[in-house]
Formats: sequence, structure tokens, C-alpha cells
Amino acid sequence: MTDLSHFDPNGVSNPNNNIFGLPFTEEDARLVILPVPWEVTVSCNAGTARAADHIFKASMHVDLFDADVKDAWKQGFFMRVPDRKILLKSDYLRKEAELYIDYISKGDDVEKNSFMCKSLKEINEGAVYLNNWVYDQTKGLLDQGKLVAVLGGDHSTALGFYKSIAEKFPSFGILQIDAHCDLRQSYESFRYSHASVMYNALKEIPQLTKLVQAGVRDYCEEEWNYICNNKERVVTYFDKSIKERIYEGESWKEIADEIVEHLPQDVFLSFDIDGLDPKLCPNTGTPVPGGFEAQQVYYLLKRIIKSGRRFIGFDLNEVGVGENEWDANVGARVLWKLSNLLVACNQ
Repeated sequence: MTDLSHFDPNGVSNPNNNIFGLPFTEEDARLVILPVPWEVTVSCNAGTARAADHIFKASMHVDLFDADVKDAWKQGFFMRVPDRKILLKSDYLRKEAELYIDYISKGDDVEKNSFMCKSLKEINEGAVYLNNWVYDQTKGLLDQGKLVAVLGGDHSTALGFYKSIAEKFPSFGILQIDAHCDLRQSYESFRYSHASVMYNALKEIPQLTKLVQAGVRDYCEEEWNYICNNKERVVTYFDKSIKERIYEGESWKEIADEIVEHLPQDVFLSFDIDGLDPKLCPNTGTPVPGGFEAQQVYYLLKRIIKSGRRFIGFDLNEVGVGENEWDANVGARVLWKLSNLLVACNQ
């Protein structure tokens, strides 16, 4: 066990320690955060593959006291070093993806270009490799009895984690905080696109019995039709509807409790940072006007815990990298809150 007798939680964070300046090893930590430096299929702004390093630095400025869940950190949080092989593979395939996206955006026929066919094949094979790698890493940690979180990278990074969670929990739901549905069957012919992660999760993981989405405000007709045709398994709270209900006199508590009622006992949280108002995440991959304040999301999460439901893991993804580190600052604080809540409801 880590000796905390000489650790001052009110003092300046030691950058030689781990995430948030905490002095835990992976062996002693209750929660292990797995960074996944991958952003091959992002369709707008890049940078999220390097978010973990920026969030780590920003975490040194986060105060450790959380009035909602006092001393949860004492059970130990630890973040692994981002895997450089994964990052280099992401960088290589990202360049191929950029050329491919530019090519198809002009309406050119991929089948008539052997280079583009080869690129698409390599990108899709790379995504399968990434999914298997995340599955292996998270499964290994879960088998050790650890609580686990994935820190992206783009949203596609979480699929392998969902699969390892499904082996431990025979039935669970996902609460997705997101500006997007991520329910496209494929996007730009990328099978495991960030824009398809929830479609793939629902298709490939039968243990995932319910997907509840909140904050969605940017989606296509294909996704709308999918939601309408899968009402038993997918419930979507669009940002527009939430706002209009509040404008007409309903409280956020009433809406939050309604959202909670759709969730099963075991809940996985998938937090795409673009679910927040873009003033909080201006450099995320695909920022969209509207969205939540951070405190609105925290309130919803606390209502879930108060209902007696349990968080079983989370992913935090799409945190951008900007010149002034504002995105990393917000990302570090969101990561801190999610880590505390996860540990607190798994005592």
C-alpha cells in the first residue's frame, strides 16, 4: 500500500508523481487510466491523440479536495504512459486518412485508384488492431480487479473497452454525453470510425442492453432513422429538446431523473468532451454550438449514483489540444470528477 503519511494534498503537486500529482503506483491504485493516443478517422480538427500528455500536465493544477466525494483519491488513481507504438501508428494512418478524405470529398471513385484502395484497407485494418489492443489492455486490468478508464484520442478508442467490460458484466447500459450520435453504419467507408462507435457497440455487444444519449445536436438522417427504429435499445435526449423543456418551465432535476430511469443498474459512462458547450472545449475534433455546462453533467451523474445505480467504467475522449491549454485544463478537471465518482460508487 502507498504510504500517504508524508503526502500533503493541500500542497503543490509534484510533477515527478503520477496524474494529479498523486504518489500511487499502478499496483497500488484502485483506478487505472489507460491513455489511447489514436485519432485516425477524425473528420475535422486533429490533435486529440496527444491529449493525454497535455491533460497530465494540466492535472498538476487541480485541487484534490472534492466536496461531493471526499477522499476518493486516497484509493489511488494512476495513469499509464501513452504507448508510443500506438501513437506512431495513429500518426501514419492519419496522414493516409487525410489524403483519402480529401480524395473522396471531390467525388472521385475510390475503386479506380489503387493507392486509395490500399489506404482504406490499411486504415480499417489499423482500427481492428487498435480495438484488439484496447480490449487486451483493459481486460488485463479488469482481471486484476482494477477499476478502469480510457482516455482518448477520438471516440473510436473506447470500443475495445466496451467489449472487455461486457465480459465482466452480462448486462449493462451506456450513458453517452456527446454532441453527436455516433450511430452511422460507417463514415467515409471507415468501418470503425469515431462517428460509428455506438453503432458498432450496439451491433457487436449483445450485453449492451441500453444506450442513453444526452446533449446530441449534430446528426444525420441515417442516425435519426436508427434511433426511431431502435427505441427499445436507444434513447436520445437531444440538446434542442432539453433546452426547450427548460425554457418552458421544467427543471434540470426533472429531466435528469427521467434520463436516469432509462438506465439499467450497471452504467458505463462515455463522455465525449464535445457534449459540453464549446467554450469549454474549443479545440475538440468537431465542436458544435449548444451543449452542457460541466456542472449540469456532474449533477446528472450524481443523480445516477443517488438512484442506487453503479458506474462500472468510463471513457473520456475528443479533448483537443490548443495553444493556451484551456482544453487540457477542462479535460483534467472532468477526468478528476469522473475518477472520483467512479471510485466512490465502487467502495
